[in-house]
Amino acid sequence: MTHREIVQVFEQYQKSRLMFAQTVANLATRAHNTEALHQAGVIPMLRSLMSDPVPSIQHQAVLTLGRLAENSDRLAEAVVKEDILPQLVKPLASQNRLYKRAAVFLLRVVAKHSPELSEAVVACGGVDALVLCLEEFDPGVKEAAAWALGSIARHNASLSQSVVEAGAAPLLNICLLEPEMALKRITASTLSDICKHTPELAQTVVDSGAITHLAKMILSQDAKLKRQVFSALSQISKHSASMAQLVIEAEVFPAALISLKDPDEYVRKNAATLTREVVRHSPELSQLIVSYGGLSKVVDFLGESHGQTRLPGIMTLGFIAAHSESLAMAVIQCKGVPQLALCLSEESEQHMKAATVWSVGQIGQHTTEHAKAVATANLLPKLLELYMDAGSSEDLKAKSEKTLKKILLKCTYIPALEPLLYEAPSNILEHVVCQFSKVLPHDSKARRLFVTSGGLKKIQEIDAEPGSTLKEYIDTIKRCFPEEIVRYYSPGYSEVLMQQLESYQTDVKHVEDETF
Repeated sequence: MTHREIVQVFEQYQKSRLMFAQTVANLATRAHNTEALHQAGVIPMLRSLMSDPVPSIQHQAVLTLGRLAENSDRLAEAVVKEDILPQLVKPLASQNRLYKRAAVFLLRVVAKHSPELSEAVVACGGVDALVLCLEEFDPGVKEAAAWALGSIARHNASLSQSVVEAGAAPLLNICLLEPEMALKRITASTLSDICKHTPELAQTVVDSGAITHLAKMILSQDAKLKRQVFSALSQISKHSASMAQLVIEAEVFPAALISLKDPDEYVRKNAATLTREVVRHSPELSQLIVSYGGLSKVVDFLGESHGQTRLPGIMTLGFIAAHSESLAMAVIQCKGVPQLALCLSEESEQHMKAATVWSVGQIGQHTTEHAKAVATANLLPKLLELYMDAGSSEDLKAKSEKTLKKILLKCTYIPALEPLLYEAPSNILEHVVCQFSKVLPHDSKARRLFVTSGGLKKIQEIDAEPGSTLKEYIDTIKRCFPEEIVRYYSPGYSEVLMQQLESYQTDVKHVEDETF
């Protein structure tokens, strides 16, 4: 054979290897092919191609492994068991940008499946390699590395700590300043994943100066970026009042409240979540949001949203109202109670109803005026219905019962209390009767209404054990009325009257007989 013919043999071998890698890469894009490729032993073959002297073949082999691992956690585990990750990470710093993108992609899709697989990435030095990639000139490599670090950090605090200890936070902060929008989005998302676990991790991100850069992005026109920015700020704010205060000082509000009307549903939801995480900490922070006009904006947000998007807004009203009587009254004055009543009637998910019931309780628990606002919205019968509904979850039942009792302790609005006399079980009925025993001795109009509406008759029909608290309340109520009225509306009194009437007629007939 001539020299040229010998070279052609090697060229053909190289082309065949490249074609094999490219074909398998194309097959791996379809999830239904992955199991067949695995059964055919593709992973060991691709591992050998990772050491190929031709860079394009190396790149295709790594890319294919990434596509296979992305579609199946079993294949991601197979990649780890084949000891591919150390082989991938070791030469990463000296590789070209295309290889780095593919390698970082493989690390991300392995890590995303479970904490255990993320641990394997950490163990092979993957986090350190990813942090080095954040310093690359190519924005695509930076973006891929930031995404992979987020996939590791999101699982738990330990993995997130590994990311922080590798020095990722300052470099991620620098990535926020890059002009590429995709890089900004991924970086904000990764910061959110780091912050969510513990106050210490969030503090590390805060110390890197991230809040200032994130705050500047909330007025961006890019909806996907704003979603991640509000998410990151929420994860920072939730840990403590001091961190929430730092977010406030960065002038995130009142600008964030404008986003409650954003066209993008997830921007609205995440902006509401941030508001919730701020107000939950203290009356002072709640008052600050109220002073920015936050209450009316949250109420409008609830009216314009549906489903899960409403949840943070519902809880925001509850957290604000929980802090003080004045803040709860501010919620009432902003028409928060009718809006919560609407949410309760429109939403079907049990946890949504439970959150709404909880918020209603935070509003109505303070004084008689607060309780009356809840009662006039016709929420007491609804709360009782949810408590007694066999289809309600245990959490919803518990919250409904607790909320009912808290509001009943303050409620003196007779028209709202009376319907409960006819439907409430004994554990709720006792609280209802207790309120009547407090109101009726001091209110003549209420006593008249109580009689004409049938309340006095119903009270005497209740079978209360002698010596019980309920019996004491009933006796207190009965003492508010003349004995004749109490007797008139007592059970069986009509039969007594009929017997007297019959007896009276008999006496008349006897008199007539004597006359003749």
